[in-house]
Amino acid sequence: MGRPNILIFMPDQQRADCLGCYGNPYVQTPNIDQLAARGMRFENAYTNHPVCGPSRINLMTGWYPHTHGHRTLTNLLKLEDPNLLRYLKQTGYNVAFAGARGDVFAPGVTEASTNFCGWTTRPRKMSMGPQYPEGSALYDVFYHGKRHSDDSWLDFDEAAIQTALDWIGQGPKEPWCLWIPLIFPHLPFEVEDPWYDMYEGQEVKTRFAGFGTGKPAFHQAIREKLGTDRLSESEWQDIQRVYYGMISRVDSQLGRVMKALNETNQIESTLTLYFTDHGEYAGDFGLVEKWPSGMDRCLLQNPLIVAGPGVQPGTVASTYTEMVDILPTLLEVAETEASHTHFGKSLVPVLTNVNETIRDTAFSEGGFATSELDLLEQASGEYAKKAQLQHEKPELVGKAICMRNDAYTYVYRLYEDDELYDRAADPDETCNLVGQLTVESVEQEMKSQVVEWLFRTADVIPWVPDPRFPGIPHGHHSPVD
Repeated sequence: MGRPNILIFMPDQQRADCLGCYGNPYVQTPNIDQLAARGMRFENAYTNHPVCGPSRINLMTGWYPHTHGHRTLTNLLKLEDPNLLRYLKQTGYNVAFAGARGDVFAPGVTEASTNFCGWTTRPRKMSMGPQYPEGSALYDVFYHGKRHSDDSWLDFDEAAIQTALDWIGQGPKEPWCLWIPLIFPHLPFEVEDPWYDMYEGQEVKTRFAGFGTGKPAFHQAIREKLGTDRLSESEWQDIQRVYYGMISRVDSQLGRVMKALNETNQIESTLTLYFTDHGEYAGDFGLVEKWPSGMDRCLLQNPLIVAGPGVQPGTVASTYTEMVDILPTLLEVAETEASHTHFGKSLVPVLTNVNETIRDTAFSEGGFATSELDLLEQASGEYAKKAQLQHEKPELVGKAICMRNDAYTYVYRLYEDDELYDRAADPDETCNLVGQLTVESVEQEMKSQVVEWLFRTADVIPWVPDPRFPGIPHGHHSPVD
């Protein structure tokens, strides 16, 4: 058939266990579930970082956050850095980026890496803004509630979807790659009808209301800073209902894109990928949002679904996979290769044979050294307390590395006690076993594997060498301004 078209549909802050095809009995996601039925769903996919920008850079480069210092919101990909979209463009793909997310590419890189970028339909509103008084419990957990729709409302995601539909409808030159990075279901928690009414008054998934044992100190610090103990159980339910409504809205938008591909006879020639950058606490442990050194499963498990040419339909893959694996997968599909050192492994063997294994572990990381205090995010409004906490106690956002396999999750923390969880007995990772004699050997073995991984992926050497002993002008020369 030749090289397929590629659709990358990427919501933000989407928990894997908040989709119907991942076993959630409450949330309504018929289009995502249909995509999974038509293709392959990955049970053990993990993102490499719990925050938006660094995670999306993992996707584009196949590098881990520590490899090239992409651990902040402001160290973006430069013109000299490799990225997936530019590779595809260079190999002849017609590359489109629907929308204008500014958390991946430094100035000039978006234009250099795409044939189309930005909007055909521009957003008019991003959010309806806080609906509760500053300092109140619901304000501090980013809860807005029901949007009141009117003709003037057009947020980022809807503008991106309309732009994508415009682009698809033009009959773009093939093969093409279309990247649709959305905002939802990233908080603030707000959604309009019909998605708000879809869950109003319903009982939804019960969060893990306990605090766990041996969890990292930032858990308690966030609960205290935001005052989450002020929330009633019905308010926690409201948060979860709106989060589900936001997910169902994303599902509806995916359905519109798939319908457009079908109506233009492009769906059978398009490889579609659905995945996110990271998850969301959504009430677990009395927390909302995410945290730069948060290694909890609800933040890192990725709802990865792939459907289209060459993919075994209706299958569930158990192999472990990471965000860095997307780059080599799509380059192989595009019949090209990377010209830089990366750490991804192609999923193509799995897509054609669900029983293949490419990894038996997954690594994630995040956080900062306390000496990097000046690089931590500054924020105002609803995010102010989160930013304040990081600056007041930078050790709470200290560097952390997580390793998962079938049996255990191990977390190495630079400034705190480590963590170890029995994944079979404790899938939500609530009870830290570190220090118990019965698992001492497991802890030591996993720690040694983390150290080996860190050494192996610590840096990369550019493939284009610099000339040795370059010629220089001898004598005096003007100083650089």
